[in-house]
Amino acid sequence: MDLERVEKAYARWAPFYDWTFGAALTSARRQAMAYINATAGEALEIGIGTGLSLPLYAPHVAVTGVDYSGEMLVRAKDRVARLALTNVIGLEQMDARTMGFRDASFDTIVAMHVLSVIPDPAAAMAEIARVLKPGGQVVVLGHFGAEGTGLMGVFNRAIRPIAPRLGWHSDFDRSSILKEPSLQVERERKLPPFGMMRLLVLRKTS
Repeated sequence: MDLERVEKAYARWAPFYDWTFGAALTSARRQAMAYINATAGEALEIGIGTGLSLPLYAPHVAVTGVDYSGEMLVRAKDRVARLALTNVIGLEQMDARTMGFRDASFDTIVAMHVLSVIPDPAAAMAEIARVLKPGGQVVVLGHFGAEGTGLMGVFNRAIRPIAPRLGWHSDFDRSSILKEPSLQVERERKLPPFGMMRLLVLRKTS
């Protein structure tokens, strides 16, 4: 999946995202945010989208968000202004594979439902490791369809033909984001709906 196709997909979905995919993933998002809010410092969220997660950050967490879709960012900025979210310190249009931040800038990096739409997730993980402080954490929330069996396998196969139009990979492989040697898996668990989502926490060891 190339970035042009991703950008077009999310431009189409931007007006409806909150009430479709956003609504369906509310429970998993809230559980991931509860884990993030147990920490402090500066957080970077990759693929901030329309900013659905922004009101869920605790006030003590300073948040920067990036997204490749300008249409999504317009809605995220409107949300920040409407809700007066003073802990959101910046929203920028960036490619997650080449971000304009200094090395070791953030304590926590959050990637929810985004790594499966990046053309080169391994490159994105290397860039995430670069801007993460030593000892910092990466919180990943996503659907790893390549592991699906039974009903999940049926679902993944059924949706595969239209997945590019939705802007994601139905058969995304978990191993594609575990190649960065400085990031080690610290925690992993399944989340709703129906265990489709998986929370991964990785720690930067050096």
